[in-house]
Amino acid sequence: MEPIFIHAGAGAGGSADRIGSKAVNLARLARIGLRVPAAFVLDTDLTIQVQRNGGRLPDRARSDVRTAVARLERLTGRQFGGYPPLLVSVRSSPPVSMPGMLDTILNVGLTESTTRGLLRATGNPPFVWDTARRFACLFSETVAGAPTISAEGCSDGRDPLTLRDLARDAMRRARAVPTLPFPDDPYAQLEAAVEAVFRSWSGTRARDYRRLMDIHDDTGTAVIVQAMVFGNGRCPSGSGVGFTRNPSTGVDELFIDFAFNAQGEDVVAGRHRVDDSARLMTTLPAIARELADAKSVLEREFRDMQDFEFTVEAGVLHFLQTRSGKRTPWAALQIAVDLVRSHLIDPYEALRHLESYELEDLSRSRLQVNATSEPIAAAVPAGIGTATGAIALDCDRALELAKTRSVILVRRDLATTDLPGLAVADGVLTAHGGRTSHAAVVARQLGKVCLAGCSALLVDETRRRCSLGSHTFVEGDIITLDADSGRVYAGAIPTVIERPEEALEIVRQWRAAATPVSL
Repeated sequence: MEPIFIHAGAGAGGSADRIGSKAVNLARLARIGLRVPAAFVLDTDLTIQVQRNGGRLPDRARSDVRTAVARLERLTGRQFGGYPPLLVSVRSSPPVSMPGMLDTILNVGLTESTTRGLLRATGNPPFVWDTARRFACLFSETVAGAPTISAEGCSDGRDPLTLRDLARDAMRRARAVPTLPFPDDPYAQLEAAVEAVFRSWSGTRARDYRRLMDIHDDTGTAVIVQAMVFGNGRCPSGSGVGFTRNPSTGVDELFIDFAFNAQGEDVVAGRHRVDDSARLMTTLPAIARELADAKSVLEREFRDMQDFEFTVEAGVLHFLQTRSGKRTPWAALQIAVDLVRSHLIDPYEALRHLESYELEDLSRSRLQVNATSEPIAAAVPAGIGTATGAIALDCDRALELAKTRSVILVRRDLATTDLPGLAVADGVLTAHGGRTSHAAVVARQLGKVCLAGCSALLVDETRRRCSLGSHTFVEGDIITLDADSGRVYAGAIPTVIERPEEALEIVRQWRAAATPVSL
């Protein structure tokens, strides 16, 4: 099937089964007037075709991609492989949302020629060399399957010559990858990136997630090719993730993680601290107002709490995706009640939202902190409730310890590849990342207590120990996480249990007034 286009003023036709939920929602964003970079979508049927073709796109699909790129050039006024340069992102769009489980490749189309063109077009060498380094690293890791090339020091304000040398070194190593040397042909890059995203449907972390969430293996994924907007470019620029309500508690408040001078992967990958949200609101008040307005627009359109990704490029806000946000069961109940009160949905629809939750068993724990209980560290709460357990520093150890006791998974970075350990842990503590990283989103969906971005945490996997400030722990030692305050305690702390009785009574009244619904 020919690619489907998404762009301002048009939107795309097609079902989630054909073009995936991400593409369907992007089309709706464009239709309601939010700023969405132009894109085209390759449908889910290609997943099986790529698998049957040895992991390669069929010839007809290659021809379709080139035709679609030509139209994307006309829509953007930029040239793929020419001047001014058009760079694209390549993202997955499965029918059912799978946060962080499939591959994404950014900045595709950056060659020696287009690098010079981007320098000429922007006059911003730090941005260009940062972008080039990012692309070389991501292409090697994601498309060619090479070991991760260090990303240290490319966005930290170093001088342009240092950034240039880092970028060139990353490109040199990428060209030396034996499985797929970094190509200098933009179409070779694009085809390889599209094939990699289709192949990621069969990857280990995607299969683990589908098994955990009971998602069918045969649906496949669509692939979105979208014109890049740059959060790592001219000031003020940055990337962020937002929830229209608090996904941990359900409170009706805008919930934002944002990083200046960053691309989206910096926010969602969980490898960096993400702490520029307050500065965004104070230094870019016009963007803050647009985000606040978008909160209402998104909930009116989608009739549910939304999780959206956005980029600010040179002071202009662009929306890159939206989806119904993953939430804790506690938040799901509160959000359903509030959406009915605000007349966005009726009680019948609210009951459907709550079908997958065991509401009569719903509770949360709070610490019963006494005068002698002193926290040893603080982090960013990314969940709800409390968790006490034995420290495990990797997934294998978490799986072993979980056979006999409760476990707290302690990691420098929490990645989606940590899903098996996350699934058996009661809580997770990380040194890096934020509340909206893909892994934190999944932890919240699984009902895990999650604290992220703990600056006091140092993990020494070689010696199988970690430190929190002046306290040192070995694997098996007990700690307690409090997701209400973001505090970490040594040892076990007593807890009290509470239930959302008022909201539960409202749901009971809906049930009594409705046709019987299976809950």
